[in-house]
Amino acid sequence: MTSSAPGAASNPVRRLILLRHGQTVYNADSRMQGQLDTDLSELGRTQAKSAGPVIADRAPLTIVSSDLKRAYFTAVAVGDAAGLPVLTDMRLRETHLGDWQGLTHSDVDRLTPGVRAAWRADATLAPPGGESRIDVAKRSVPVVTELLAALPDWAERPVVLVAHGGLIAALTAALLDLPIDRWAILGGLGNTSWVQLSGHGDPASIEWRLDVWNASASVANDVL
Repeated sequence: MTSSAPGAASNPVRRLILLRHGQTVYNADSRMQGQLDTDLSELGRTQAKSAGPVIADRAPLTIVSSDLKRAYFTAVAVGDAAGLPVLTDMRLRETHLGDWQGLTHSDVDRLTPGVRAAWRADATLAPPGGESRIDVAKRSVPVVTELLAALPDWAERPVVLVAHGGLIAALTAALLDLPIDRWAILGGLGNTSWVQLSGHGDPASIEWRLDVWNASASVANDVL
């Protein structure tokens, strides 16, 4: 007689999908949004409607979104397709970019040459008056930890978090326990592209593995 591995039934693989919001005018203009509450562009609304059924086909268990409009309205497109309500959590907001919010990439590079490039390469750096990626991870990882405790039936049906490119990169790096000096290896995400992770083991000491990075319902051409 054979038996399954100890704990296999009680510790199923948990799927986590991190979906970036649809395009905004700020995205199209290479303008830094941070926590400014910008809305989806016409293209962004189309992207959300296209991504919604693709994510819904994975039969999500629950959907939690940043409370910023561009993420929330993207999440609603998924929720409508899946027949699920959307919960919001402000801890899933994008990185606060401080003095850079509202400026274009070119504006920042002209005002402070080399600083934005250094910030992208170093997760410990923050824009003046803003957050570092370390800060972002510290506030977003507990969202996942709390969901693990609250959803005992979380397994193959994924939990979907709808958020922002900077937050998704920081959260992914932290969940994978990457060395901080290697966080920059995770590149940009296209609008309505997503990341999938799988969690293995006991929820109290879960090990996350990267399954998919920058997946999309269509080929994305807006990775910044």
